[in-house]
Amino acid sequence: MIYIVRRTQLYLDEDLWTALHVRARNEKTTVSELVREAVRERYADNQGQRRKAMQEFVGIRKNSSQPTDAVECVRRLRKGERLDRLHKP
Repeated sequence: MIYIVRRTQLYLDEDLWTALHVRARNEKTTVSELVREAVRERYADNQGQRRKAMQEFVGIRKNSSQPTDAVECVRRLRKGERLDRLHKP
């Protein structure tokens, strides 16, 4: 996979500049990496979180006793007393 890297320039006030440099030193990283990480978290789609959520959702029916066939599932819901159970006081 080929990544295109762009360079940019930021203007930071003194407090923010100091905070970033202190944090970078404490975490043994660069200010640039802190900024990239913050931008990813705030503005980029988090593909990893979406993938994890989808994988959890896909496995949701693994232990289900309901049929995996959609038509059969609907038939069972229609035959059952589901609506009666929903309206019980």
